[in-house]
Amino acid sequence: MTKQPGRWLGLDFGLARIGVALSDPLGITARGIETLRWNGRDAEPALLRLEELLREHGVVGIVLGQPRRTDGRASASEAEAESFAAALTARCPLPVVRVDERFTTVLAHRLLSELDWRGDRRRVIDQVAAEIILQDFLNRRAREAAVPGSEAADPD
Repeated sequence: MTKQPGRWLGLDFGLARIGVALSDPLGITARGIETLRWNGRDAEPALLRLEELLREHGVVGIVLGQPRRTDGRASASEAEAESFAAALTARCPLPVVRVDERFTTVLAHRLLSELDWRGDRRRVIDQVAAEIILQDFLNRRAREAAVPGSEAADPD
């Protein structure tokens, strides 16, 4: 796992919407920042917006949720996610870390229920899922950095 300091961008990829989350400058906490809508075919508008966000926030890496089936097998949209990731990295050569995103949308719905969210869930659910994906990555990275002798703990 990469130990690069700085802001990370988290993506909850979907064929209709992409949830976007951003870490703080120290790479400790994540927060959802927006939901990109797209038609599942023409990724250009979403890619342009992501390029803007990457530049605007000085992002050092991207965490992309891999849409897997609950049994762990590849989902129908996983190939689309890989294609999208390839297009993004061709334009913005940053590290892309792929993480399992199973159950993140379920967790996001549960969190909004616990918070007694009264607004339009469709507007924020993908952002919350992206936030969960990114926060899980940041937490794992911090744990690995704390373990002596781990790749993340070794100095450059």
